[in-house]
Formats: sequence, C-alpha cells, structure tokens
Amino acid sequence: MAEYTDEQYVSEERTESMPARRPLAIAGIVLGAIGVLAIIAPFLAGISIAYAIGALLVVSGVVNAAHAVTAGSWRGRLWQVALSAVSLIAGLLVLANPVVGVASLTLLLIAYLVVDGVAELVVAARMAGAGRGWIAASGALSLILGLALWAGFPADAGWVLGVFVGASLLATGISMLLVAYGGRTAGSTAATPM
Repeated sequence: MAEYTDEQYVSEERTESMPARRPLAIAGIVLGAIGVLAIIAPFLAGISIAYAIGALLVVSGVVNAAHAVTAGSWRGRLWQVALSAVSLIAGLLVLANPVVGVASLTLLLIAYLVVDGVAELVVAARMAGAGRGWIAASGALSLILGLALWAGFPADAGWVLGVFVGASLLATGISMLLVAYGGRTAGSTAATPM
C-alpha cells in the first residue's frame, strides 16, 4: 500500500471531485439565470407557474382516474373518482384562466406567510434562549410581508409569485455555486501547510 503525503492526498481528492462539482456549478448558473429572468418578468413567470401547476393537476386527475379503475373496494373507488374530478376541474380551470390561478396562488402565499409569522411569534414568546430573537424577527417579517401583500391584493398578485419564486431560484443557484466553488477553495487551503 502506497504512502501519501497530505498534499498528494488533497491534490488527488481535488482532482477526483472536480467533475462532481461541475454539474453542481452548471445547475447553479442555470437556476440563478432562471431566477433572474423570473424577477425581471414576474408576471410571465407567474403565468408560467400557473400553467405548470394546472398541467400537474390535470395529470394528477388522469392518474387518479386510472387508479380508480383498479381500486379494490367501492369506497376506495369513490374517493379516487372524487379526487380525480377535483384535480381535473381545478387543473382545467387554471389552464383556462391562468390569471385566476396566479391570484389563487398569491392568496395561498399570503395565508402561508401570515400563519407562519403568527406561529413563529408564538414559539418565540414561549421559548427561552439565544435563538428567541431570531425566531421572533423571522415571524415578524413573515407576518408583515403577508399583511402587506394582503393590503395590496389583488393588484400585487401579478408580480408577487414571479418575484418570490425568482428570488428563491436565484438564492438556490447562488448557494449551489458557493458550494461548488467553496469545495475547491477548501481543498486548496487544506493543501497549504500550517
């Protein structure tokens, strides 16, 4: 068995992991670019999201209908048919009028932010410790954001979904790039003797 010095081991490890980092970096660049496009054209992004969700609901309805045919009991079949009908109708409605889909998704986002904000504020009020302030700040931010969006609804529905999804995609892309290139930096600093 060959003996390796620290520098040889780190160099070999870095060389072996370089191909693994490249797809992560490319994915980060693609997600970041899509996020920037969504932020630049938020209404188009929101409509695209509504179409995608509508299509997924239709596919879900078809799959549930197919499953209803194979369901063993009458009761199981009834639930599958009901779920199929709801999914198909909701999906077709969103596809027929994606602006209403965007507004509905914005209402869901508002509800999520308000409930999340209240829940985090309650948790922060009941807990003790160093993280209490951060949880309270996060809850307050979610609550303020949800209430601000509610105050601007329905006028803000056209841009909110696209901007939020775009910001999330951009942040994910940046984090993927940082992980991909951070590993390279960590490997090169590990090779330097102390």
